[in-house]
Formats: sequence, C-alpha cells, structure tokens
Amino acid sequence: MKIRVLGCSGAIAKDCRTTSFLIDNDVLIDAGTGVGDLTLMQMREVDHVMLTHSHLDHIAALPLMVDAVASQRKTPLLVYGLPGTLAALRAHVFNDIIWPDFTRIPSEANPFVRLQEVRVGQFLGINGKLIEVLPAVHTVPACGYSVSHGKLCWIFTGDTECNSAFWTRLNQLDVGMLVIETAFSNREKDLAKRSLHLSPASLATELDNIGQDKNFPIYITHTKPAETDQIMTEIQQLDVTTTRGIHPRHDIRWLRAGQEFVL
Repeated sequence: MKIRVLGCSGAIAKDCRTTSFLIDNDVLIDAGTGVGDLTLMQMREVDHVMLTHSHLDHIAALPLMVDAVASQRKTPLLVYGLPGTLAALRAHVFNDIIWPDFTRIPSEANPFVRLQEVRVGQFLGINGKLIEVLPAVHTVPACGYSVSHGKLCWIFTGDTECNSAFWTRLNQLDVGMLVIETAFSNREKDLAKRSLHLSPASLATELDNIGQDKNFPIYITHTKPAETDQIMTEIQQLDVTTTRGIHPRHDIRWLRAGQEFVL
C-alpha cells in the first residue's frame, strides 16, 4: 500500500498545502488544497474520498476536483463521512449557492457525487484495503482512519484533542505509521484546548497512552505555517527534557507534502 502526502499543513502559504493523503491511486483521506497537485488523470482515478470532518482545510479541493473530472468519469465519486460531516456538505457546499449540487447533477439517478455515511467503529473494504473509522474529539463531528492492506496499519488521527478511545483502539492494532496533529505551539496551548487541537504539551500526554510494546514512527501534521518552527522546537525539547510525556523510545518525525511511504 502506497501513501502519498498531498498536503499536511494547518493553513496555506507558499509550499504549504492543507490536509490530504492519497492511498494507492484510488482513495483520498481528506481533500484539502494538496489535491491540486494531482494531474487530471490522477484525479480521475480517485473513486473514494474519506473525510475526517467538515472544516474547510480538509474539504476545500473536493468540489473543485469533482468539477475538474466529473464529465470524464463513468461512475459517481463516493464521498464518505460521519452524518454531521455529510450534512454540512449538503447544507454549505453542494447547495447550488456556494457550489452546484453534484449529488443531483446531472441527475439524481446518476449524480457526479454520492455521499456515504460512516460511523465510528465501522470497517470498509475498498479494493483490498481495510479502512476502519476511528474516534476523534473536535469542535464538529470528526473521526480518524486506519488503513491497511495486509498486517500493518497506517493511522491518521484527523483533527483531535485528548482522545482516550482512540488510544485504546490503536493499542489493539499492528501500527506501521501514525500521523497525528499538533496544530498549535505551547504559547497558544489555551487556544489549542478551546479549539480541540493538540499542542506539544498535550501531545506528550497523549503519546503516554501508547502501549510499551508498541514501536512505530510518529509523524507530526497540521502545524500552522507561522508556528511550525516553534512547534518542532518544543516537541524536540519535550523529547529530551521530560521524564513523563514523550518518551525517548518514540520515533517522532515531521511530515512534508510530497513524501511517499509504503506499508
């Protein structure tokens, strides 16, 4: 299974693209501005979009991608999300005001987009990949995903704050790679808490939940461009100085758009 990082930033700036991951050539996890780096042919090959939640940085490119390739597709694009996520798409994006309602165009019987509800704990089989919907704690209905094609799982938290249910499930899985958000630096830890994001301090507490028998690389995503250097410095300092928090056994790395991984 191949994972391509299309975007992993918490906002836009030069060389910063918002969240989207391409799994093999047919599944997108979120549809942020990073989708714009795909060619038209690559966009046409995407048949499934798994949304973590409805915030703009995770869905911005979805209506534009559909518009770019819809006339060249033979089947509807399947967009998956929690009921609240799909309700937001219907009300605020595909509403014939912000964007045409591609769930009814060109016809309700054969639309460009079909919306598919998922729930936390649900498993989906897509072209040999097993996708599990994981819990997340955010300001809107949100989830994460585990994706595997074989034994090892690629796991993405989505946007989340402290989330004990997530770690309970993660410790039951064979994890090959974890992608976890850290949106704010410690100097904005109060804002992080109010907006239900992680800061390095809360990240340290969360990583303490990883079982002692677990050993896998952890990639930091969703940093704000203006805060990235500060966040990285604070995480590195925690790794060195704390006796609790981030244990030296954790292999913490920085996610960048354009990276590719194979599990």
